[in-house]
Amino acid sequence: MSDREIISAIKYVSRMKPEFMLSEIRNYVKGDVTTVRLHEVIGPLAFDMGLKLEPVDGDYKVIRMPPPGPLILNEDERKAQESFLQSPHVPAKLEKLIEDYIEKKTAKEWDDPAVLEKIRKAIIAQKAEYWREGEKRRISYDTGYSILGYLAYQFPVYFAQFEHIFYELAADGVLKDRIKVLDVGTGPGTVALAIVDFYRRLKRGEADVRSLEKYDENIEAFIALAHEYAEGTGITVEKPIKADLLDIKQTSIPEGIDLMVFSNVLNETAGGIERRAETVMAMSKNLSKDGSIVIIEPADKVNSMEMRKLAVMLMGKGLGVYSPCSFIWCAQCRPVSCWTFQEKDDIKPTGLMQKVAGDESYRFMNTDIKYSYVVLRKDGLTREKYRVPRNAKFARFSKLKAHTDRRINVVASVMSGDLGDNKNHVYKVCDGTSNKPVYAVVPAYHISANNETLMKVKYGQVVEIYNVLARYNKEYDAYNLLVTRNTIIKDTKRQE
Repeated sequence: MSDREIISAIKYVSRMKPEFMLSEIRNYVKGDVTTVRLHEVIGPLAFDMGLKLEPVDGDYKVIRMPPPGPLILNEDERKAQESFLQSPHVPAKLEKLIEDYIEKKTAKEWDDPAVLEKIRKAIIAQKAEYWREGEKRRISYDTGYSILGYLAYQFPVYFAQFEHIFYELAADGVLKDRIKVLDVGTGPGTVALAIVDFYRRLKRGEADVRSLEKYDENIEAFIALAHEYAEGTGITVEKPIKADLLDIKQTSIPEGIDLMVFSNVLNETAGGIERRAETVMAMSKNLSKDGSIVIIEPADKVNSMEMRKLAVMLMGKGLGVYSPCSFIWCAQCRPVSCWTFQEKDDIKPTGLMQKVAGDESYRFMNTDIKYSYVVLRKDGLTREKYRVPRNAKFARFSKLKAHTDRRINVVASVMSGDLGDNKNHVYKVCDGTSNKPVYAVVPAYHISANNETLMKVKYGQVVEIYNVLARYNKEYDAYNLLVTRNTIIKDTKRQE
């Protein structure tokens, strides 16, 4: 009995019946075929065929699903996700799975002193490679303890990072209620686990999560963690496809991807920015017309700036930026020195992280959630719809030299949290035209009802700023926009 015959039979029956038992397919094919065999063939294809399989007493109920639509969160669902993100943590069930995996892998208690010491050494070795620059940089996950080190140190932060981004996309209404995800360079399943965790709180919706991974040790951890955590949720998490990101065959990539994720992986690849752009573009061929690509990188200056350059290069190749950047002057930016990142509330350390840290929290405690990211699309959709009105009297940042020491009106995206202190609040702002960094500076004694909007808008949001003093900062080769109590700042979203 060929796979093709089984697939043909289930397509025929699903057109005739909205619901049926998988075992019924045996009546439509030649020869003796078991339900297990039918599931082996249909299981990986069910999502793409618009079918849902529910286990029932050794059989499966096959349900024909309606076409996917936008995932619209209600108020209670938003509150549930936001409550978690205000105090992010790795859920107890997932912590236990990680601890159990360590015990299975080492044949010792997860908090055995010898195990903890080897994890510490793995973390130290990984951190040394992360900060190495140039062609000598070699980051790999080909040993068991390299994975355990990652789970103890990097995983909690990366897990929370993606929960933030995934929720933002859901809140924007750009995700579907039936979504197919491809996580590229999945590691032990960080993105897959974050997605499953999101749907655990949501308690509805469907996701089919596929992934690519190079290292066998990561694939082993993925199966132990992601498969177990997804059990009973209705979220399908397939075993990762073993593949090298820089040497991947197009046939290995699933088609019709709604969300493609590169989480903290492109910076680890060799070949430079051009090779990374080629890789993303090649894989984007399998993205659906209304799908999104998410690229996430660390917030340090080198990786953050490289990611912005990569985003512009990808724009030149035909992709559009959805967020966080906005092109309010309808011109492509030139990120020569663009260092900008998102910052969120710290994540609560896991029990594993605390045990590893011991008395050396400065070395092994990693709870800061800071990341640079970009969301790309094919269809031209952007989060910020605002464009500078025709004949509006706003100065472009590229012309600030001509306006130095003068009060002007500008419009810009707010591209940082507060970088200042209690005396002076500082925010990086961008209008996509300047080659030099620009900062809005608000002395504490100048905060007023006219300008406090600057401190309330979200990362990437566009504001109009009226009556601000432009100054050149020679020490940092940057421009400061001095906000005073007479400066008026308007949130453009409230004007839509």
